[in-house]
Amino acid sequence: MPIAIKMPALSPTMEEGTLAKWLVKVGDSVSAGDIMAEIETDKATMEFEAVDEGVISPAPAATPAPAPASSGDRIVASPLAKRIAEQKGVDLSGVTGSGPNGRIVKADVDGAKPGAAAPAPSAAAAATPAPSAPAEAQDFGIPHEVEKLSGMRKTIARRLTESKQTVPHIYLTVDIRLDALLKLRSELNAALEPQGVKLSVNDLMIKALGKSLEAVPACNVQFAGDTMLQFKRADVSVAVSIPGGLITPIVTDAGSKAVSKISTEMKDLAGRAKEGKLAPEEYVGGTASLSNMGMFGIKQFEAVINPPQGMIMAIGAGDKRPYVVDDSLQIASVMSATGSFDHRAIDGADGAQLMKAFKEMIEAPLGLVA
Repeated sequence: MPIAIKMPALSPTMEEGTLAKWLVKVGDSVSAGDIMAEIETDKATMEFEAVDEGVISPAPAATPAPAPASSGDRIVASPLAKRIAEQKGVDLSGVTGSGPNGRIVKADVDGAKPGAAAPAPSAAAAATPAPSAPAEAQDFGIPHEVEKLSGMRKTIARRLTESKQTVPHIYLTVDIRLDALLKLRSELNAALEPQGVKLSVNDLMIKALGKSLEAVPACNVQFAGDTMLQFKRADVSVAVSIPGGLITPIVTDAGSKAVSKISTEMKDLAGRAKEGKLAPEEYVGGTASLSNMGMFGIKQFEAVINPPQGMIMAIGAGDKRPYVVDDSLQIASVMSATGSFDHRAIDGADGAQLMKAFKEMIEAPLGLVA
């Protein structure tokens, strides 16, 4: 019996996929585990494996069997078909639908003759203005190109809009002296050079956030309606810019992991992220996020929380500033860090405790390697 090959859901966030390439052809024999195709999701290009053995055959020709368009007194039709029917005065109860499960679609109404018109809206309904349609793009005569949104860009737009509309953000900023961290990093890199490991400042920030979440577990949470998830470890999602968008690979158990291990993992994750080769479990999840724009010279910014996480840490650039050290004004390397917190789950005082813990770990960094 033929088995239809359907588009698989390769991650919990996948809503659609594009068949990038078939790796088999009609007549080929496949076994369970053989790679049959490459599928592009909103985040990565992934391989699709056969789950059984068999021979690839062409798809059978589709045979229409339109079902009745109504179920009892209910007319099953698309919103567009209903609107066109009302405009043309077509009685949908006499129209046979050609869509899935007999659903009436635009083409069915276009070919129908006017019949009994749908009842006119009541005076109250007529007085109520229809919801406004999304604003169309306006170019004002300026030369431009139209670029279709990628699946990744659509997902980013949807999720960030959802975050800002549904998650009450609270922002807390601290200034952090970096001199001790930069000195420790230099010493560690000298010691790790024979192993081919070179720590970045970001690697140490990931470690510091992981340990801070462990120290202030009230911030290592997720709001879930009537319940709250309290996580037992800190999995830090790290924002990585890739062609066409952004992805957040995860450093699991960042608070307990050695900084050399974090560094090695991040180089691997970031490299494969830019090639679109991450597996879903490597970027879906995480208990909190870190976004560092210091390398672009950005001094301070407020990052948008990545739902359903409860917080994200935004790291700005370190630069030389006047700073009070041991009750005297000196010049020090200082950066600003801003935590964005989901105020439904995290109180301001708890967020402040996390920012305090993060600042202390950066300014006295030996605890990061203890």
